[in-house]
Amino acid sequence: MKINIFLPYKEDFNSRRASAVSISVKNNLKHSIFKKSISIFGNKNEDPMFYKNFIGVKKSRNIFKGKNNHIADVMCKHIKKAVNETQIIEIHNRPYIFHRVFKKLPKHNICIFFHNNPRDMNGSKSVKERILILKNAAKIYCVSEYIKNQFLVGIDMTHNNNIVVLYNGVDRLLKTPPAKKRDVIFIGRLVQEKGVHLYVDTVCEIAKNFPEWNFLLVGSSRLGSNNNSQFAKHLIKKFKNIGENAQFFGFLSQEEVFQKMKTSSIIVVPSIWPEPFGLVLIEAMSCGLAIITSEVGGIPEIIKNNGILLKKIDKNKLIKSLSKLIQSEDELKRYQKLSWSNFQLSAVNSSKSLDNHRKSLLK
Repeated sequence: MKINIFLPYKEDFNSRRASAVSISVKNNLKHSIFKKSISIFGNKNEDPMFYKNFIGVKKSRNIFKGKNNHIADVMCKHIKKAVNETQIIEIHNRPYIFHRVFKKLPKHNICIFFHNNPRDMNGSKSVKERILILKNAAKIYCVSEYIKNQFLVGIDMTHNNNIVVLYNGVDRLLKTPPAKKRDVIFIGRLVQEKGVHLYVDTVCEIAKNFPEWNFLLVGSSRLGSNNNSQFAKHLIKKFKNIGENAQFFGFLSQEEVFQKMKTSSIIVVPSIWPEPFGLVLIEAMSCGLAIITSEVGGIPEIIKNNGILLKKIDKNKLIKSLSKLIQSEDELKRYQKLSWSNFQLSAVNSSKSLDNHRKSLLK
C-alpha cells in the first residue's frame, strides 16, 4: 500500500518555515505505522522535513499552469506508475484539487483534509460542490467540529457518514511542568484577524502597572520572513515604544518558539476571526501556560474549561482579564495546572486515529 499526500504550493515543508498544515502533516507522519509507505508531494525546498518521504516538485515550465495543479498532476503520474498497488490519496486544504485528482484517478481512495472553512474555499463554497465531495471522497477530515459543521451547512445529515473530526496534535517535549518566568506572550502572524492589535493595545495600557512582568511579541506578517506589512510595522513600532518590559522578537523557528513558550506564564490568543483550530493553543497546553483567548470558531473545543474564553473580545475585556490574572497568583497557578493536566491532543493520538481511518479504507 502507498499513501500519497498533496501539500499546497504555499506550504513550505521545512522545519523553520512550516505553517500549521505542514506541522500537522509532519507530526502525523512521525508517529504513523505507515511511515515507510508515505510520499508527500509539495513545493520543492532545499531542506525538507522527512526528506526520504518528501517529493519536491519543481515549478512547471508552463507559465499558464496553476502551481497547485502542477503538483497534483506530478503526484497523479507517480501514482499511475504503480498499477497493481493499493493507493490512498490525501489532499490538504485544496478542494478544487480534490475534484481534479478524482477526475484523473476515480478508482482510488481519495481523501481531503479541511484545515479552514470549506465555505470560503474554491471547490467547496457551494452546497452542490460539498455534496459532490461527500459523494466522491473516501474520507473527509475536519480539524474541528466547527469546521465539520461549516461543511455541512445546507446539507442533509444523511450524507455525512464519511466525514469525521480529526484534531491536530503536537508532541509534549516536557516530562514535568517547567519553571515559569513572569512573561506574557503572543505568538502568531501579525495580521488583524489574529487580534494582535488588541494585544499590543492592551500591553500599552497595562505594562507600566506591572514593571516586574515582561510582555513578549513573537511573529511576523508572513511565515518564514520578517518582511512585514505596513499594518505589522505600525504595531511593532508602537509595541517597541512601550518600554523595556515590552520585547519584540519577530519570526522565530519552531524550536525558538518552544523555548519562549516553555518559560512563559501566560499566552494571549485574541483571534477575532473564527479560528478553525488554533495549533498554538495545544502547544501552550503542552507547556502549561495559562491561556486567555477568544470564544470563536474551534477554539472552545480545544480549550474547553481549561483557559479563559472571552466572548466578543475587545481591548477592555482583554485588559481586565490579563490584569486580573497577573495580580492573582492563585488564579494564575490554577489555570497553568488546568492547561498542563488536561493536555490530550498529542501527535501520537492524532496519528493513531488517522492510521485507524486509513486501515478502514483497506477493508
